[in-house]
Amino acid sequence: MGWLTMSRYHMGGHATAKAYLDAQFTYTRDVDGAVRGLRLLASSCPQNRTYYAAAQVMEDGVGKEVFAIVCKVLWNPKSKTGEHFGYKDMDESMGPCEDSCPAHILDLLTPTDKEHALDWRRRCRANLARRSRKIDDGDRVKLATALTFSDGHVGDEFIVMKRGRRLSFRDPETRLGYAISRFMDRDWAIVPVTKVHKTIFA
Repeated sequence: MGWLTMSRYHMGGHATAKAYLDAQFTYTRDVDGAVRGLRLLASSCPQNRTYYAAAQVMEDGVGKEVFAIVCKVLWNPKSKTGEHFGYKDMDESMGPCEDSCPAHILDLLTPTDKEHALDWRRRCRANLARRSRKIDDGDRVKLATALTFSDGHVGDEFIVMKRGRRLSFRDPETRLGYAISRFMDRDWAIVPVTKVHKTIFA
């Protein structure tokens, strides 16, 4: 499906993109004498950019399969053209490019044999594993691909400077500091450092 855009005043009283989409994907209908619909078990819309949900198929009040819904989201409350909100909806069987679904939603999905859905779930799990890698202040890291910075420097090895959750990086030779966007999404490895222990004479 294509994009559907609207003014925030046409969102049925819902104040956020997540609240509107939660309502859109929760429904019941009479179909051939049976009551069918969807029930959302969990949803998330980080930074109002992508919406993820675990939706359970309901038939006559009985829960059936649980699959993932993915929506690309446009959220611009200050839009001067009135296009405050927009979305493009898909389900996991369409193999969405957006693959940052939170673990608590993935954990709710029932087994599937749909190839594109399986590939999407694998990509999401791989991204979660990548972002959960541990890194400490002072670690030396090597990127799989060298980066070129605005000052012309090209480098693939850096010393980590960690302050809480904030990461910055220092070139080990020049000692200059750099910012690396989406670092946890990149391919990198920690460079082993040989530690020299003091010799103690009796």
